[in-house]
Amino acid sequence: MTWLVAGLGNPGPRYSKNRHNLGYMVVDELCSRSGERFKKVRFVPVDACEIREGDERIVLAKAHAFMNENGPAFASLARKHHVDLDHVVAVHDEIDLPFGALRVKFGGSTAGHNGLRSLSSALRTPEFYRVRLGVGRPTGRKDAADWVLEDFAKREEPDVAQLVDDGADATLSILRDGLQTTQDRFNRPGPRA
Repeated sequence: MTWLVAGLGNPGPRYSKNRHNLGYMVVDELCSRSGERFKKVRFVPVDACEIREGDERIVLAKAHAFMNENGPAFASLARKHHVDLDHVVAVHDEIDLPFGALRVKFGGSTAGHNGLRSLSSALRTPEFYRVRLGVGRPTGRKDAADWVLEDFAKREEPDVAQLVDDGADATLSILRDGLQTTQDRFNRPGPRA
C-alpha cells in the first residue's frame, strides 16, 4: 500500500524558515533520515521523495505552488501513485494550537487553514490524516497571515527542532501503529519538557 505525506508550505528559500513551512520541514526530515533526496516529479508540480517503512511505500511531497493553491498538485500526485484517500497525511502548521503543541487527527474542518482548504477541495474530501504542529497566535495587533510568514525566533529554534522531529515520528507512527496509538503517544498541549 502506498501513502502520501503532503508537507504543506511555501516554495523557495525566502519561506524556508517560516512558521507556515513546518510541513515542509517535517517531510525534509523524513527524507533526510532515509538517506534519499527530493526529486521533481514529471508532469506534476511537486518534489517527491520515496521512502519505506516496513512494507509501506511512502511518497513524501512538497508542492511547487504556494500554500493556498497546493491541493491540486497533491491530488494529482495521489492519483499518479494510486494512493487511497485514507492513506493521505497532511503535515502542517496550526495557529490555533500553542507553540510546540502537537495533535494528530483524522478528518474534520480546515479551521481557516488555506492549505488544508485547498487540499480538501482538490481531494474532494476532508477525510485524511493531519499532523498539526502548533505555532500559536501572534500577540497584540499583528495579523495572523503576517505572523505565519515570519521566521521562528532564535530562542524558539530548539523547540522547533524537537517539534519537527516529533512530527516526523508521529507521521510514521500513523502508518505503523494507527491513529489511537499515535494520538496517545504524541498529542501534547505545548513544547515537550
